[in-house]
Order: sequence, then C-alpha cells, then structure tokens
Amino acid sequence: MLRKFLFAGLSGAALAAMSTSAFAAEVTLKLHQFLPPQATIPAKVLAPWAEKIKADSGGRIEVELYPAMQLGGKPADLVDQVKDGVVDITWTLFGYTPGRFPKSEAFELPFVMTTGAATSQAFYDYYEKHLTDELKDFHVLAVHTHGPGLIHTIAAKPVKSLEDMNGLKLRGTSKVVNQMLEAMGAAPVGMPVTAVPESLSKSVIDGTVVPWEVTPAIKIAELAPNHTAFSGKNGLYTGTFLFAMNKDSYDALPDDLKKVIDANSGKALAQQFGVAMDEGDVRGKDIADKAGNTTFTLDETETARWKAAGEAVTKAWIADMDDKGLDGTTLHKDAVALIEQYSK
Repeated sequence: MLRKFLFAGLSGAALAAMSTSAFAAEVTLKLHQFLPPQATIPAKVLAPWAEKIKADSGGRIEVELYPAMQLGGKPADLVDQVKDGVVDITWTLFGYTPGRFPKSEAFELPFVMTTGAATSQAFYDYYEKHLTDELKDFHVLAVHTHGPGLIHTIAAKPVKSLEDMNGLKLRGTSKVVNQMLEAMGAAPVGMPVTAVPESLSKSVIDGTVVPWEVTPAIKIAELAPNHTAFSGKNGLYTGTFLFAMNKDSYDALPDDLKKVIDANSGKALAQQFGVAMDEGDVRGKDIADKAGNTTFTLDETETARWKAAGEAVTKAWIADMDDKGLDGTTLHKDAVALIEQYSK
C-alpha cells in the first residue's frame, strides 16, 4: 500500500510538471531577428518577453527564438517576412528598408534624441499619432529607439573635430543617418550592423556609427578603439526599431490569448526596450574603457558646429516630407516635443 501511495504521489507530481512542459503548446510563434542571442535586446528583452508570454498563457503559447537570421534572408527582408507570414514575429530596424516608413525618420534626425528610455516612449506616442497608416500591414507590439549614437573609428583615424570627418568611410544605419554623415563630410557606406566587424577588419570602412550597447556584439572595442561623443543632452542620432507580429497570426488567436499578447505590448514594452538600450550603453562603454580605448567628448563649441551641419539635413527632410504630401514641419515638431516631454 505504501508503494502504491508513493507511486500515486510521484505520478501526480510528474503529471503536474508535464502539464506545463511536456505537452505541446496550443500556439507556436516564430520570432526572427538579425542579432546574435547574446546581444542586448535579444538577451535582455526578447528572451524574457518570450518566457513571460509562455508563463502568462499558462504554457499555451510557445515563442521560438530565431536569432541572427537563422530562418534565412537578409535583415532588410524581415519586415516582409512578418507581413507575409513567413514568420510570426520580428524585431527589426526601420532603416533597413529605406523610404518605406518615411514618417518614422523624424526620430533619426540629427541631435533630436536624448536617452533610449525617453525617446522610445516618445516614439511610441508618435507611432500612435502618425504611424498607424504606415504600419497598417502589421500588428505592432512596440516601437522604440536605441540610446545616443556615437562615432567609432579605427586607430589611425580618430575624430576630434568636424574636419576629421572629411572623406571618412563610415557605415551608416539608415537613409537619414547616411545623409547626415555626408553633410558632415564623411563618405557613408550602407550595410547591416552584422557586416561591420568584417568590413572593419578588411578596411572596407574606417568606422561606424552605433550606440555603445551593440559594440560588444560586433567587437567594436577591439576593431575601432576611437570613440566620439558629444556635449549636451541630445545624442548625434538614434535608430528606430519595429517589434511586430503578423496580423493573421494575431487574429487567429482565441480572445484570451490575444489578451496575453496585448498585456505584453505597448508603451510599457517600448520603455522596457529603451531602458535595456540605456543599460547596454553603460556596459558597452565600460568594456571599451577597460580595453584602454579613447573616447573624445566634443565640447559645446565643437558640438555646436556639428549641430549646424545637421540642420541642413533636417530642413531637407522636412522639404522631402512636404513633397510627399506630408506635413514635415508638424512631424518634426511633434517628435521634438514628445522627446522633450519624456526627457524632463
């Protein structure tokens, strides 16, 4: 009888464990993105988000993580992969598809952003006000930005003044950022961030613009030991990101599981992305400092010269939006006002 009792107890415990782990989930969602799993956002946001979705759904939703383009294609393909249902969820950079989401570019303009957390919340509000039409083909989970973008260059070509930019081959992140680099004298080179290490090692480029947080994942501290930052509260630029789900994948969920997704979406999630970016910036800079690298923080006078060069890019962007039938002045003013609101 004792053996029967113990067997029954063990069986009950085993069944309880099986109810959350061994049985297949009702819904499996494939999340595809371009960075390795140890990078800041995959490790600090996407993996915990997937775990929370599973926990909140009682194991009924399983989110499978596919980092570093494991399901094929190039980073620029990600928006169409999720739109067309090749994957269920993606996290990607708006700038990988130049011109496709023009109104999102207001946040990429020179010296507009502040911190990742503040600018990400502002960008989510801006999305709700201005971007729902551009993103109508997606079920948007969040939009966000990274922290202040910096210039990172090889040992032989430090950037300590605007003149040092002349002819410098710099990888840019988007159409607007490339226009900014060109206005500041550099020769912009477009490529995904994952191509930067090889391009630096083979001298295809002299440097890149990225925030501190991504530098460990692409070996910037060892390949580009000069770093250029700016005075004041505004960073040189930021990148804009989309975290989205295929509309049919979302619509196919029963109402109670839609609520799980909804509860883990929105501005709070945008802020979570931004906070992770800011914390990643601290880690990235610490790694560079410990490697003995040099960070040049340009003083207010020199920073003002860069801002003056950037103003031409902003004016050209506003004119381009107006030519497209959009109100460039309003878009720019709203972006600036929202960032200021969340930066107080």
